[in-house]
Amino acid sequence: MVDGVVQFKNRRAPTPNYYNTPQTVPVIDRERPGSGYRHLLKKRDVIDFISILPDWEELSKGLNVIVLAPGEEDTDGWHDPGVVAVCAWERELWREVDDEYCQEHADTLERLGVPCEKTKSGSLCKFSEATTKAFQLLHILLHELGHHHDRMTTRSKRAASRGEGYAERYARQYENLIWDRYLEVFELE
Repeated sequence: MVDGVVQFKNRRAPTPNYYNTPQTVPVIDRERPGSGYRHLLKKRDVIDFISILPDWEELSKGLNVIVLAPGEEDTDGWHDPGVVAVCAWERELWREVDDEYCQEHADTLERLGVPCEKTKSGSLCKFSEATTKAFQLLHILLHELGHHHDRMTTRSKRAASRGEGYAERYARQYENLIWDRYLEVFELE
């Protein structure tokens, strides 16, 4: 109060968090998985995984957080400026996918040893806990990091301009590069 008059409060400044405040080291945040979903990845898995990425110091520039996010229907992961997320998996490990999804990920699914059976509406991919973790780390997280790399290598560093094709190629390239190291650190059953 000034001279008996209540003053306006400055409540317009956003509360600092990893979405709006640059971090010196990326945070790994694990949110609740949501109804019907579960997190198979733990923070420790993500830490161990990023330790085997050869260019992590360069790749992590501009990255504030890796989120283990709530599950969303038809969404494996997502990215925003400074944020990459891997969504929680359905409670049931086996996943029914359409033919396009199965074809796009055929190499990775084969490498991981995930059996896929044709169904009337697509394919039933019979994931185990270990193959789900591997798929989430080796493909989904790398794909979202590909979008982050795309954004950070543009002049403005504001948008990922090269799209899904770039992120898919990035994920496949890194998957091939780190496959042997992945098997040294993680069990694949």
